[in-house]
Amino acid sequence: AILERTLQYGPATVLTNGTVFKEDWLDRLARAEAASLYSLEFRVSIDGYTPQENDPVRGSGTFDRALAGVRQLVAHGFLPIITVARLREDEDDAALVEGFVRLLRANGYDRPRLKILPILRLGAEVERGRGYFAEERITSDMMADYDPGRLLCHHSRIVTDRGIFVCPILIEAPDARLGDTLAEALTAYPLRHHACYTCYQYGALCANPSGGKRDA
Repeated sequence: AILERTLQYGPATVLTNGTVFKEDWLDRLARAEAASLYSLEFRVSIDGYTPQENDPVRGSGTFDRALAGVRQLVAHGFLPIITVARLREDEDDAALVEGFVRLLRANGYDRPRLKILPILRLGAEVERGRGYFAEERITSDMMADYDPGRLLCHHSRIVTDRGIFVCPILIEAPDARLGDTLAEALTAYPLRHHACYTCYQYGALCANPSGGKRDA
């Protein structure tokens, strides 16, 4: 019901692991999008084009279940964006794209859409790889001739049941909570977190299109 209502006012994007879709839900959502002026997008997270790559990160069996979800979406006329997090710094993007395109076409998705995310060195990634180095921060010199509109926090906020935060990546950071209302949250926010450095390099990570890397 929330998505059906949202589509009366603007576009919507659902971020999902693709493992819990029900046919009647997708039937309703397909009808709601067809009746709307706006688009309904689905972003399905799959972190490798084989279960051997994906399941250690996402959980046992999630690869097959996510692919089943992708097939359901395609059958209902959606073109889901497959969101892939790089797992290694030396990841070959061309090989990654080729592997996913081959996989998705074999599963009936003839016009696959991919979004490749850079490594965010937070949470479990600190244990799996490394955290941010001290120098991986944004400096004032780095902002010279930089378009802040590339950053999601320049024009958006995230609403949660714990208040309004500056961006989705920082919802576990207490200092990223801006208040209880949008009016309180419409203030500038200093780019002081290490994660801001990754957004600086790659643009709005949480937007649907992928951005290219910018040298620091």
